[in-house]
Amino acid sequence: MARFFHPLILMLANLGKSELARQVQYLKAENEILRAKLPKRVTVTPMERRRLVKLGRKIGPAIKHLITIVTYRTFLRWLAGDKAGRTSGKRGRPRTDEEIREIIIRLAQENGWGYTRILGELKKLGIRRVCRSTVINILKAAGLDPGPQRGEGSWDEFLRIHAKTLWACDFLSKKVWTKWGLAEFFILFFVHVGSRRVYVSGITTHPDTAWVAQQARNFGVHLAERGEEASYLIHDRDTKFTAQFDAMLEAEGVTIKEPTAKSPNMNAFAERWAQSVQVECLDHFVVLGEDHLRHIVGEYVAYFNAERPHQAMGNSPLTEPTGTVPTDGEVRCQERLGGLLRHYYRKAA
Repeated sequence: MARFFHPLILMLANLGKSELARQVQYLKAENEILRAKLPKRVTVTPMERRRLVKLGRKIGPAIKHLITIVTYRTFLRWLAGDKAGRTSGKRGRPRTDEEIREIIIRLAQENGWGYTRILGELKKLGIRRVCRSTVINILKAAGLDPGPQRGEGSWDEFLRIHAKTLWACDFLSKKVWTKWGLAEFFILFFVHVGSRRVYVSGITTHPDTAWVAQQARNFGVHLAERGEEASYLIHDRDTKFTAQFDAMLEAEGVTIKEPTAKSPNMNAFAERWAQSVQVECLDHFVVLGEDHLRHIVGEYVAYFNAERPHQAMGNSPLTEPTGTVPTDGEVRCQERLGGLLRHYYRKAA
């Protein structure tokens, strides 16, 4: 029968009164050390509570000097509840229905409303059992500000609202071997934020004031030829973007937006294209002369604007094919730059 008893119980049963007191004192000290390393408050389950009450009731008032997991008053409250036959349910308020949580988050994301306005909308929808603190907690848990959006709004909101007439531009540099040695060429490009299409206005080794001003004219001509509009242009604080460059564009009704210092993400569209053309194209070539550079960049721009799928645009090319895309027929490959860039399509029947 001994194998059915816990070794600790067997040991205590064989101890004398003084020895038992020393063992209890040791166990109490050990328990206090362990409790000191745990969080200040230890939550117990209903089953664990019933177990403590069952064992503690037999000890009587002496439990006051032993108990450490909760206060003695709390244990007495447990004991009284056990005598009354009460069972403890889940603590705290019941969780808000998932459907209501989704509605609250949707209202905040789509409108930028604060919790007070959201409560009003919930009332219109017949949802009246939600209090202010609940809405605030749900918004915070979703990473949303419970207060309303005020002022000019976020940068993401600005990009979303003006995407159709918003452009970004930047310079890209490349070392090129010429007959005079290694030279650094600068490529000025423009990205239409709404469609992600790219326009390269010029390439030079000397982007001086006159040259940059001419690129502003070229950009205006490009817009006119395509029947497009630019209401905003984003460029960084590079000194190559002169006051004359800005003035010429502003005369055409374009508002210049300069990101704050050390915030490259505010011109992320231009930065991303510069990375794409470098990694997917320019890094694979030793460029020999300006004509070679123009050819490489031109081929990549044609590939980027018409053939390359873009994840941000539904994983489709920027120029959608006319008509229905054929699902059968021979698959062919169109190569650019010696096979570095490949475009696959089906031969029309």
